[in-house]
Amino acid sequence: METSNQKTRVTVQAVIQAPREKVWRYWSEPEHITKWNQASETWHSPRAENDLRVGGKFLTRMEAKDGSMGFDFSGIYDVVKQDEQISYTVGDGRKVDITFVDNGNETKVVEIFDAESTQPIEMQQAGWQAILDNFKRYTEKI
Repeated sequence: METSNQKTRVTVQAVIQAPREKVWRYWSEPEHITKWNQASETWHSPRAENDLRVGGKFLTRMEAKDGSMGFDFSGIYDVVKQDEQISYTVGDGRKVDITFVDNGNETKVVEIFDAESTQPIEMQQAGWQAILDNFKRYTEKI
């Protein structure tokens, strides 16, 4: 499935019961990012920085709540189309593309990312989907 010169692309998606402008805001504003950006209840994101423009940088600190481990997830924006699309490159060179599809009072969010080579593809997909599902719950609740 994965070859040495071509990365495997993985897709996760969710339909959020909220207008696209709200979805975009909750996706991109640090005070919201820290509320939804974790794959499980045992993790959290205590800090987020986001300069949402082409060439701008973002950083989200992700940590186990028990303090046993943590890491910074960061990158640089390649494409920013207000309310429509975000593309970025993470520190290790992998690419991520996100589209926000307007369906009136709901928004379809589609995230496509380059898989990394150390974890099984299924585990990566499950983790990214869990974060997206948290985003959906958070955005629909508030």
